[in-house]
Amino acid sequence: MTAQLLLKAGDAVQSMVFGRSPQSVMEAFLVSTGIVALAEMGDKTQLLALVLAARFRKPWPIVAGIFVATLANHALAGALGAWLTTVVGPQMLRYILGASFLAMALWMLIPDKLESDGDTKAPRFGVFATTALVFFLAEMGDKTQIATVMLAARYNAMAAVVAGTTLGMMLANAPVVWLGERVTRLVPLRVVHIVSALIFAGLGLAALLIKV
Repeated sequence: MTAQLLLKAGDAVQSMVFGRSPQSVMEAFLVSTGIVALAEMGDKTQLLALVLAARFRKPWPIVAGIFVATLANHALAGALGAWLTTVVGPQMLRYILGASFLAMALWMLIPDKLESDGDTKAPRFGVFATTALVFFLAEMGDKTQIATVMLAARYNAMAAVVAGTTLGMMLANAPVVWLGERVTRLVPLRVVHIVSALIFAGLGLAALLIKV
């Protein structure tokens, strides 16, 4: 009896983390990658990446720090999203996700600003550690972290969502570190934000109107 319970618990955890089917895992990964890459364009953490690149001029440790910070931050967010599916009923979860996605759509239309103190001193703990710490803290409560929570709850495939959102963050931030403001000048940020808002709105309406 105990062995059966353990097996069932193991299957439930595996399903929650890795998804129920290869198709759902791939969908979760691709949607998470695309939506976070779009949401990150012009976001305060992308502006932070630009500031760090201009201040320290060491792209490799900056990119590595962003990757580690994003992976850690989004793993926590994904775990929270996965946990929500275990404590909230399916019907209530639909309403919560629907309202959250619609709120995110409106949030996407509000431009971000980054406050900087202009300090150009060398970091005490090195470029990598400083970037990882600052980026991790800046990502707390940010659009992309909130999106990760919602996507993990929506797709019930934490690993795929976290991998996708982390890749999306790197696709948006790594070019900024390497190429600087040229990236943000080439990309029509207003259009990107509108497209992101429409995607979030679509996810919100789908969650509210389509019973899974």
